[in-house]
Amino acid sequence: MRDFVFPGGTAVVTGAASGIGEALARGLARRGADLVLVDRDADRLDTVVDAIRAAHPDRQLSTYVVDLADGAATARVAEEIRQRHPRVRLLVNNAGVALGGRFDQVTLDEFSWVIDINFRAVVQLTHALLPALKAEPGAHLVNISSLFGLIAPPGQAAYSASKFAVRGFTEALRHELVDDGIGVTSVHPGGINTRIAQNARVGSGVDPEEYETGLRQFEKLLSIPPERAAEVILRGVRRRRGRVLIGWSAKLPDLLARIAPASYGKLLVTGLNRAAGDPARRATAVPAARQPEPAPVTDPTGGPA
Repeated sequence: MRDFVFPGGTAVVTGAASGIGEALARGLARRGADLVLVDRDADRLDTVVDAIRAAHPDRQLSTYVVDLADGAATARVAEEIRQRHPRVRLLVNNAGVALGGRFDQVTLDEFSWVIDINFRAVVQLTHALLPALKAEPGAHLVNISSLFGLIAPPGQAAYSASKFAVRGFTEALRHELVDDGIGVTSVHPGGINTRIAQNARVGSGVDPEEYETGLRQFEKLLSIPPERAAEVILRGVRRRRGRVLIGWSAKLPDLLARIAPASYGKLLVTGLNRAAGDPARRATAVPAARQPEPAPVTDPTGGPA
């Protein structure tokens, strides 16, 4: 495929009020794209829009406030976007949430909450907006998976299940949409400094003190600014890359999982705990995060829905 063209196209970005989503919105505006921004946090979304309008007064911006955990509300917003924007050049499914706790420490409702936002909403929005992508020559689809869509550490059964699902869904679409001229990218960030860890829910069966200790250790690993992650993603879109891994914190675990697919777990947990400064700490209740690589600026993984 030819390189993706940003100027003059409409880009839909979910989870756009903070983290990687906000950085993507700003980066797309700089590249000349009009924006449709979706998030559940109306106040933060307004702040992002005001900043973009001040810097790029010629850009067209639309916003939609919705909790993607609500399937009916998501369907209504998706239909409204499709009607108002019948041609979409870029769709970025970025919104995501995390849940800390082993599978036996979370309820099925808590587990389903993660699946609904991280996977069901991605499928729902993509299905609704696919006709708009097909109507726009040279369109592109980006789904933000995670480092935990490549590996599955303990304490992340729900998050990894959702992100592995996003990865598989995206790979299938890459093969299905090639004849339509639509590029498809699966993104796997490493250690990115966003709000998803702080905003993660804690499983009902998780000890709060253990969780807080694990969270403090885990946050030491989140060193990559979301702006850098966004630049890596947008460069990948321009080049029509099918898969984007951000940072060595994603690339090395991916390599290890390929070499030792059934036994990488112990090595990864030990390495992550040592990197966090506490080799004795169990990594079973640490929340997920989304994570990049150096980029010309001024998803372990993403921004909240």
